[in-house]
Amino acid sequence: MNRSNRLLSILQLLRAYRYPVSAQKLAAEFNISVRTLYRDIELLREQGANIQGEAGLGYILKEDLALPPLQLDRDEIEALVLGLRWVCRHSDEHLVKSAKSLFHKIQHVLPTVMQEVLQNAPMLVGSEYLPQQEENHFTQLIRQSIQEQSVLKIHYSDAKKENSERCIYPLALAYFNEVRLLLCWCEKRQDFRNFRIDRIRQLEQTSQHYQPDRTFLLQQWFKETGIASQDFYFD
Repeated sequence: MNRSNRLLSILQLLRAYRYPVSAQKLAAEFNISVRTLYRDIELLREQGANIQGEAGLGYILKEDLALPPLQLDRDEIEALVLGLRWVCRHSDEHLVKSAKSLFHKIQHVLPTVMQEVLQNAPMLVGSEYLPQQEENHFTQLIRQSIQEQSVLKIHYSDAKKENSERCIYPLALAYFNEVRLLLCWCEKRQDFRNFRIDRIRQLEQTSQHYQPDRTFLLQQWFKETGIASQDFYFD
């Protein structure tokens, strides 16, 4: 976890405690030294967090950063909840955890009257397709490789049960009702390819970073397929 994410996580954890929590406990939570935790606390204070306490006594977040309440209307809240509940039903363990964390962060900064709307939004997600555990594991590794722009090695079995090994540049994941697709650049074919996640038999992450970068390759994919980029980006 990089420092920026850790600082946000420390704030989130302090919000969950009503009483002072020791530096040792906080440090253990993030697998860092107590000295590093002290430096993080000081940096958060410099950025405006009202963290009270000191070494040996523990720390408590008395009030949030001076941010205005998040203003969302009911339709925006329902759109948000629908998306988060879909993620919780159809995604890998890490993304589910992140979706739940995002829900609570948003709930915390909403005006009180809208917090109940968020909690009780009438948006349910069906379960036509629930991915298998191995597929979820692969999806998690693929997302990590997309973020790092690193090359993947896969063993793949196609619709004819023919097996092949590929080195690919993962670009995006497409979630359909009954299948997930990995959009990538294939070194073997020197072209864009889609692979079904449930047909990947083995997957190996590498430390090799691919070029050109992901943004350029995605733009090329949009041009070649004729798929509108607004289906991917929020305008």
